[in-house]
Amino acid sequence: MNAEWRNRSSTCLSAAEALTEQLFMALEAVKHYESGNALYERGRMDDAIAAYREALRLKPDYSEAFNNMGAALQALGRMEEASAAYREAVRLQPDYATAWNNLGSAVQLQGDLSEAIAAYHQALRLNPDYAMAHYNLGNAMRAQRRPAEAIDAFRAAVKLKPDFREAYSNLGAVLHEQERLEEALAAYQDALRLKPDWGSAAGQIVHLMRQLCWWDDLAPRVAALRHAIMTDAPLSKGIPPFSIVVSDTSAAEQQRCARQWVSHKRLLRASQVASAASARTVMSRLRIGYISADFHNHATAYLIAGLLESHDREAFEIVAYSYGPDDASPMSRRLQSACSRFVEIGALSDQKAAAGIQADGIDILVDLKGYTQHARTGILTYRPAPIQAQFLGYPGTMGTGMVDYLIADRFVVPDEHFRFYDEHIIHLPDCYQPNDPHRVIGPAPTRTEAGLPETGMVFCSFNETYKITPTIFDIWMRLLQSVQGSVLWLLASNQWAPDNLRREAHLRGVDPRTLIFAPRVSLAAHLGRLALADLVLDTLPCNGHTTTSDALWSGVPVLTCAGETFVSRVAGSLLQTMGLPELITHNLEDYERKARELAEDAEILAGLKTKVQERRRTSPLFDAARFARHLEAAYRAMWDRHTRRKAPAAISIPAVWGNSGTDV
Repeated sequence: MNAEWRNRSSTCLSAAEALTEQLFMALEAVKHYESGNALYERGRMDDAIAAYREALRLKPDYSEAFNNMGAALQALGRMEEASAAYREAVRLQPDYATAWNNLGSAVQLQGDLSEAIAAYHQALRLNPDYAMAHYNLGNAMRAQRRPAEAIDAFRAAVKLKPDFREAYSNLGAVLHEQERLEEALAAYQDALRLKPDWGSAAGQIVHLMRQLCWWDDLAPRVAALRHAIMTDAPLSKGIPPFSIVVSDTSAAEQQRCARQWVSHKRLLRASQVASAASARTVMSRLRIGYISADFHNHATAYLIAGLLESHDREAFEIVAYSYGPDDASPMSRRLQSACSRFVEIGALSDQKAAAGIQADGIDILVDLKGYTQHARTGILTYRPAPIQAQFLGYPGTMGTGMVDYLIADRFVVPDEHFRFYDEHIIHLPDCYQPNDPHRVIGPAPTRTEAGLPETGMVFCSFNETYKITPTIFDIWMRLLQSVQGSVLWLLASNQWAPDNLRREAHLRGVDPRTLIFAPRVSLAAHLGRLALADLVLDTLPCNGHTTTSDALWSGVPVLTCAGETFVSRVAGSLLQTMGLPELITHNLEDYERKARELAEDAEILAGLKTKVQERRRTSPLFDAARFARHLEAAYRAMWDRHTRRKAPAAISIPAVWGNSGTDV
């Protein structure tokens, strides 16, 4: 009995010692875990990861340590390791809603939206009141182009967490994309109410007010944004550059805003920049990659289709990288056929998309979006190509050295404006804007069919309503008052703007019935009806771009006022290339005077219309093959500097003979 007792006593003592050791190790693990949390809060991610690893060495089933280590790894951009850590956390603790949510975040950043959505749904099954999971689900649904579900998720997030300003902001973004403008404005206003110095919400509110033509409180809001940009006030952080580019701002303000955006979005984090593909010094063809969300029925597509078809396929391999919708339209099919390869990257993360572009050996990557809607600038931060350029989609600087070149012309970016651009300027010899000479012009309707009076002067502006400013509208109203029987033909951009503009006309003593709004129609029908306009009145500070070339292609004169920024000089470049400098003014007084003179002299106006109709057949503006040769010369010049190990620099491309037979 004594021996048995001693054995049992010894076994109990060993068990107690083991339990004590386990308890000690668990307590030590907690200490390392808490140390990791403190280091994480101080931004010392590498040290935090080391602390979490030590906690896991002591306690291998420590699910919270796996989760928090995943967060630290994610903060460093080490997404695969982060995902692995989160997976281990949910394996050890299947009811761990936070880890499921975090796993969704990590795999979403890796481009796997389906797994991300499944993870968010699992988090919400475990905790239906998890506001962050609803928010993340909304972001994933938006990325997967499921707007109704995204809106529901964001609304659930703000219902659970009424001070969730990011959810209000992203709700505003998806509502904006769905053209539910009043609801979008309300959501952004809620976001700004919760954070009054939030530049992103403030900039979006200004842009929406312009779209809606709600001008009552617009001027002070714009002034506040401009002041914040130039003083680096808190409001300057995160202002969308596009909302500033289309405002009455200087080139210096636009550049400063773009640079602040780059800093705020951390678009140049060194840890994210990959090595560019090794430069090929000998090759049969240069590989050009065009990247955009707009390879479908979109204004950019209407402009670029002829260029893509005109590229020299023996000298250039053309690859399109699309992250926008495939609307199965004839335009989508046409663009796909025009390229050597058409690659869908919409489902890929920025990193994976960049890796694919790099693996394809693209020599020059040409971004067609800049900071416009749906842009994925993050892809450019990985430097997937040795040379990166921006072209056509964004009329301003991106404020960053990650883009080497901006393709422009001498009119839109004169030499003296170079200092306002962080890119090096490529001057094409004619106009920077390509045009498609194969656009079909539909039959012209009668005036009655178009809702116009049978007689009288038809002033026209089919620019989007966000380009109409109170100052320009004042001029237009004075023209209607002074030119008897005249009407102003506008595009009904959205359902709210017509009533708001009619109200503004009434406030200025103008009969609202003289404002006539045209619905959106197909491109051919639009080009056909344009022939009914007598004179197109351009907008300032944001000119008509595609709308101007549409009017000129349809044979209608366009009167513009050229400003001091890229966005305000586009119509002037188009008109100069057409050989119509008499339609370019340089101040609003001359613009108003010229419009009145043309409206009151039918003979001169008719002569101008004839001139436009004749020039469109011979002008370099509508010679896609000529434009392609010039742009290809620009690509060769960029590549030549690169292969000679010379830094990017401003380049001027000389004119060549084109199909038009016109050398300028």
